[in-house]
Amino acid sequence: MYALAADKAVVLFSGGQDSSIALAWALDRYRSVETVGFDYGQRHAVELGARSAIRREIARRFPAWSEKWEGDTLVDLAALGRISETALTRDVEIAIADNGLPTTFVPGRNLAFMVLAAALAYRRGAGVLVGGMCETDYSGYPDCREAALQAQAEALRLGMDAAIAFESPLMRRSKAASWRLAEELGGKTLVDLINEHSHSCYRGVRAHRHAWGYGCANCPACELRAKGWSEYCAGVAAPETVK
Repeated sequence: MYALAADKAVVLFSGGQDSSIALAWALDRYRSVETVGFDYGQRHAVELGARSAIRREIARRFPAWSEKWEGDTLVDLAALGRISETALTRDVEIAIADNGLPTTFVPGRNLAFMVLAAALAYRRGAGVLVGGMCETDYSGYPDCREAALQAQAEALRLGMDAAIAFESPLMRRSKAASWRLAEELGGKTLVDLINEHSHSCYRGVRAHRHAWGYGCANCPACELRAKGWSEYCAGVAAPETVK
């Protein structure tokens, strides 16, 4: 099996709250970190701009982390958007579909992201993929579940004959617990940075500022973010398993 560096990571970085916290976790943990993002025609493309803002602010406020950041790649994945009839890639209502899943579910999205991130990691000699996926406070997407992601990671190890690991530090954490992790990693500075500059709203609304960040306040992503922020600020304890 092809040996890859266990101290080098590629982070799946969307510009959202979870991937920003996962990025900070990776920067604190690994010697070298590269980020990769995906433009798949998402309605909330404002998150792609958030990626630049997060990078700028980390460089300004956490120079030691910035020195570990080797680069960033944005992958054009427009084909995924074209074949996906979802509320994230079309102007359709955000609701629960007949299959019981939210209409914001983009089939295969995270699995496709992992394949492309792994290809980049292989090229860079990086032995770790890091993602902000979570199955505690989430929208019910089946490709956010740990079993699905680890199965994909095993397929990548076999298909590339390479020792590549997948880490998801938020997998068992509530949104409130994820904010506590951010505080442990970088204090109030990091919490405020991510709250201000990351983007989660599915509708791409950036005109309205709330205590928990920017957004429409009534899509599932905003509701989860608002709930998590409120619980974090209130010091609400939640069950969690730290990876």
